[in-house]
Amino acid sequence: MIRSILTLLTVTVCHSAAVAAGNDQRFEISPIGGYRFGGTFEIEASDASYEIQDSSSLGLILNLRESENTQWELLFSRQTSEARLDSGTVTQPLVDLDLEVLQIGGTYQGQGDMFRPYLAATIGGTRIKTETASDSFFSGSIGVGLQIRPLHRLGIRLEARAYGTLTDSNTDLFCRTGPDLNICAVRVKGELLAQLETFAGIVFRF
Repeated sequence: MIRSILTLLTVTVCHSAAVAAGNDQRFEISPIGGYRFGGTFEIEASDASYEIQDSSSLGLILNLRESENTQWELLFSRQTSEARLDSGTVTQPLVDLDLEVLQIGGTYQGQGDMFRPYLAATIGGTRIKTETASDSFFSGSIGVGLQIRPLHRLGIRLEARAYGTLTDSNTDLFCRTGPDLNICAVRVKGELLAQLETFAGIVFRF
């Protein structure tokens, strides 16, 4: 799935770059750092669940101007965290967990010279990796933010973004066995892993 997404992203970005070159449109590169909240995995056929611990995130956003108020957007964000098993009885050790988001979409910007609010929406994939397995799922995100533009080629990006990752019930991301626990399949409540991320970044334009 991730390979197909990467192929689509490459074709789209190359096409957009060719169009931009002909129309003298501008690129933006924004390294970002933030904090991601939430995320609960409900274990199939059990009352137990894995709670993702809030933690920092790092990423990179590429934008290509399409018109005065719209941009194409390519987003990569990575969260390194841990998941705690809440079984209601015994406290289990934390499980290392990595979430990598790769999505493409666009932004719509409002008017303004120094301050420019915007809306963003992207779709793509999320790769979730634990100590024992990894899996990829379809995901999307919606964000609202503000660009501060003190200089022509340099700015600041502030944003809050909600992520939704669709999962299925046959993944084996978490597998725990023991005298009181034998779990080798998980699913997200309502088949949706929901998270919120707030971040800031430096915008370089060229």
